[in-house]
This record gives sequence, structure tokens and C-alpha cells, in this order.
Amino acid sequence: MASPTPGAPTPPPPNALDTPPPNRPAPEPQRTPFHDIHVALGAKMVPFAGYVMPIQYPAGITAEHKAVRTACGLFDVSHMGEFIVRGKEACDFLNYVTTNDVGALEVGQVQYSTILNERGTIEDDCLVYRAEDHYMLVVNASNAAKDLAHIGKYSASFECVIEDVSDATALLALQGPRAAEILAPLTDADLSKIKYYWFDKCTVGGVRHVTVSRTGYTGEDGFELYFRNEHGPAIWDALMKTGAVTPAGLGARDTLRLEMGMALYGNDIDDTVTPLEANLGWLVKLKKSGFVGRDVLLKQKSDGIPRKLAGFTLHDRVVARHGYPVFYEGEQVDVVRSGTMSPTLNVPIATAYLPPDGAAEGSKVEVEIRGRRVEGTVQKLPFYKHGTHL
Repeated sequence: MASPTPGAPTPPPPNALDTPPPNRPAPEPQRTPFHDIHVALGAKMVPFAGYVMPIQYPAGITAEHKAVRTACGLFDVSHMGEFIVRGKEACDFLNYVTTNDVGALEVGQVQYSTILNERGTIEDDCLVYRAEDHYMLVVNASNAAKDLAHIGKYSASFECVIEDVSDATALLALQGPRAAEILAPLTDADLSKIKYYWFDKCTVGGVRHVTVSRTGYTGEDGFELYFRNEHGPAIWDALMKTGAVTPAGLGARDTLRLEMGMALYGNDIDDTVTPLEANLGWLVKLKKSGFVGRDVLLKQKSDGIPRKLAGFTLHDRVVARHGYPVFYEGEQVDVVRSGTMSPTLNVPIATAYLPPDGAAEGSKVEVEIRGRRVEGTVQKLPFYKHGTHL
């Protein structure tokens, strides 16, 4: 895929858009509650995961990226999927279909996890929120329909109900070291009491019942705000009227998360890799009672993990794009999963799956770029080590 601006990173691929059967038109992409705002701001809009989404605004991806690293950016991520799970056995159900320990969650806490299939490979990564009387499962936009069908297969064995509220839910991500300072005057919540990976229900910009979660996908401090679609413009306007927030698109979201070594479904993780291979073993609680894919992971851990997701930098100032062949000790071992020119570090960064020895820090790899092999060195993730959420 061509980069939207010269030298800029390639945005995440629209891996959720299915190719329609012959002679059948593709479904019309949906619009988020902020679509008209994006257009009015001059955003470059593209189809992504069944929606029309802003990749970048006129200032460009690099400017948006740097605004998030140094001040504050605002992302429309309303395309994400949200499922409400209620019932007597909601916790048991979610413990069965995700790898982390849902039972360890306190009310008001958030948990990062993975959803596996019976092969032990990743159907999706997700967030699990525990509220007073229900749970919320947040999944990737490109996988929402698939995830709902997948976990739905197991729900009949548990006393619980799953409600898909994705289409009624708007989601903004306010990210950057100044996020708390900017949000505080607009909300009745005490943000100092919302710790990293915790949330609260509060009022924002005069809108009640907003879920304010101290989470994000950038490596910086920040909040994700969930609310009903009809309140979207009011909350956007309240944040933008501060004069301290930069609108940011999916292009900057991708470069920010890659600098932090955060996985993107469809690139770094998919249904061909296990969480143990993807450096997500910390999300897998093998000691808890059975969950989907557990036996496969136990065997893989016993037999030895055959490959590991690794990050590397290139020695030449060329970008290793998604899909370029990756070589270790002269043999092709994978393709580039994610790659960009890091706007913060000003070096090319990328990820790929390597044999265990090759995934060690300092190992040498090669990437074939336009017919020649360029050397790279494996780095310990994250590439950028000064994010304010750390």
C-alpha cells in the first residue's frame, strides 16, 4: 500500500474488508458520529474495517505523532467493537474465552487479554472491563463480527447474555502527556484516582454516563472515552475548544503503537500465531481453570516455542514495509509484520517472527527491499522507552 505522504509510514491495512462475491457490490462503509467533523477538518478519509476513517489531517502523520508524544492528540476510534456480557456466569464465560484471569478483576478495572481458537492461535486481542453488574469486552474493529460469532459458540454452556453495542457506542482516545491536564476541567471525575488500566463513569463536557478509561494504544498517558453516539459532537467540541488538542488519524496511531512494540492484529498477530510466540505470554494464565486453546499452549511451552516476535532497526534509511522478506543466517524465516520510519527516533523500525536465537537482542537480520538485502539489528522492545504511561 502506498504511503499517504512522501516518507510517511504506511497506515494499517484494511484487513477486515471482505472481497464481495462476483457481481455483488461491496457493502457501503459505515460512518462514525464524527465523520462530518473529519471532513470539515480536511482529513484524508479511507475505508477501514467497514468504516470510513481518517488516516491523517492536513498537518500530516508526523506532526500528529509528535503532538501525541509531546502534548495531546485526539483519535476517533468509534469503529472498535464493544460487547456487554451479563449474567450469573459472565465471569466464568469470559474466563473461558479469554486467556487472562478475569476473576482477578476488581470493579472499575480493565484487563488486556487475548481470544484464542482451539488451535491455540489468536482470534483477537481485547480489553475486558469489569463494571458493577456486567463486563464489557472491547475488540478490534476488523474482527468484531468474527469475534462475536466465535465467542457465541461457547456462550450456551454458561448462564450469560452477550449484547453487541458497537453500533451505538462512540469512542474517542485522548492521548499524550497533557491529557489529564486537558480533561480535568471538563469532567467531574478525580482523574488522579483513575489509575492506569482503571476506569470510572462520570460527566465529560456536560455529557453524563461517560466511561473514562485510563488506557490507550500510544505509550503515552491518556484516556479512552466511551459514550452514546448522539453525544459525539458535544464531547469532541468540548475537547477541541481547549485549544490544546491535535486531531490525529489512524496513520499516527499506527506509528505510535509500533514505536511502543504494541501488536496490531492482521500484522504482528493473527490466527497463525500463539500468544507465547507473540511475546504475549504475560496475558496467558495457564494455572487458571480451562480456557479455549489452553492445552495447545501447555504443549507448546513444554516442547519449546519455535519462534518469537522481535523488533529490529535497519542500518540504512529505508523503510521495511509489511510483507517484505526477512532473513536470518541466510534463510528466509518470515516477512516484515510491521514497519515504518520512526518519527520520534528517526530510524527505520520493524517487526518479524524469528527463531529463538535470532530474536535475541543484538542478533543480525536482513530484509529484502527492492531487490537488495538490508541489514538490521534486533532491539529490545519497546523501541521508544520514554512513554509517559510507563
